[in-house]
Amino acid sequence: MQITVSGLPGSGTTTLSRFLSEYYELELISSGEIFRKMARERGMSLSEFGAMAEKSPSIDLDIDKNQKSIIHTQENILLESRLAGYMSEGVPNVLKIWIKAPLLTRVRRIQRREKATSFDEVLDKTVEREKSEAFRYKNYYGIDISDLSIYDIVIDSEKWNQYQTLDILRIAIDFLVGPE
Repeated sequence: MQITVSGLPGSGTTTLSRFLSEYYELELISSGEIFRKMARERGMSLSEFGAMAEKSPSIDLDIDKNQKSIIHTQENILLESRLAGYMSEGVPNVLKIWIKAPLLTRVRRIQRREKATSFDEVLDKTVEREKSEAFRYKNYYGIDISDLSIYDIVIDSEKWNQYQTLDILRIAIDFLVGPE
């Protein structure tokens, strides 16, 4: 089984990917974690590293090349990243999931996760980050990140808690793919 999970920051992709990978016994590869690690290694914030990535396409291109290689060569994998669904194009039977949530909900989640004190600061950084990413995806690949037509499942994580969302996804996955 191969699954991709994508969504904007704060939508719940990391949490749901962990749950799904455990439930289906899939190896989890998170490109967001790789990107955050690269930023930390350089002593940079995500927005600073994102700005650097705008000027140095090799950062994104290397991460994306790695994603393509993984999804094209490995079975029993869950690939989590903003572009995972797009990076799996051409691979048969990959189940593509997009997790969405409204901006203000996502910002509150990010604020809570990062223990930030200023909602407005997190909002500004999130909007800046999303604009940077959207620009890079359009520039590098011609991808409009707001086009969700490639996804098999699109679910709004604001409507249910993480466990309810997981249950809905498991039911949908078992229906579409069948239990392994």
